[in-house]
Amino acid sequence: MALLGENGAGKSTLIKALTGVYHADRGTIWLEGQAISPKNTAHAQQLGIGTVYQEVNLLPNMSVADNLFIGREPKRFGLLRRKEMEKRATELMASYGFSLDVREPLNRFSVAMQQIVAICRAIDLSAKVLILDEPTASLDTQEVELLFDLMRQLRDRGVSLIFVTHFLDQVYQVSDRITVLRNGSFVGCRETCELPQIELVKMMLGRELDTHALQRAGRTLLSDKPVAAFKNYGKKGTIRTV
Repeated sequence: MALLGENGAGKSTLIKALTGVYHADRGTIWLEGQAISPKNTAHAQQLGIGTVYQEVNLLPNMSVADNLFIGREPKRFGLLRRKEMEKRATELMASYGFSLDVREPLNRFSVAMQQIVAICRAIDLSAKVLILDEPTASLDTQEVELLFDLMRQLRDRGVSLIFVTHFLDQVYQVSDRITVLRNGSFVGCRETCELPQIELVKMMLGRELDTHALQRAGRTLLSDKPVAAFKNYGKKGTIRTV
């Protein structure tokens, strides 16, 4: 499911309520038919709600294996069983189709791979619902597709995903439903395949969008008329006439 809305619509507040940062003063959170009330982020994780933010909240100078199992490292007689941890880390990443040296520091990998490590950690913590908050904001096209491949795998394995983004074109690539918030209120939830992009924008804004405007959120141009044009432009000794 994609969670959409303009800045200030209430997306971050809802995420914080789901993860126990804020305590709801009304309403009920339901998970697998049970009413839940996360007390804090750790409790939310125990209940099966994981979150991965745009800025990866891991330890960049430590190894991939350390980051995957930090706080729950395999030990014997109080001593870390590093080889066992690295073996389990390799198997975990391989189970989603990723082959990498888990002994390497996390910061030697791309931002996309760091996010994938964070997602795999959350799933290994038994996340039933995974919130992805603007995960593609700093990724290039190939990295986005790499992340989407993992998201599709998780969906097929029964993990519920909440995808928060401003890129509407990506919403239509990877989501099956769209929920829209506006001014802190629920606007509606629709099947992605049944919701035209223009109507989605209207739900988000609460009004029709000027057809000559740029759809900033979706990277889609709603008009083919030039916005600006330059002719015979240049600066002597610096820029040739273009």
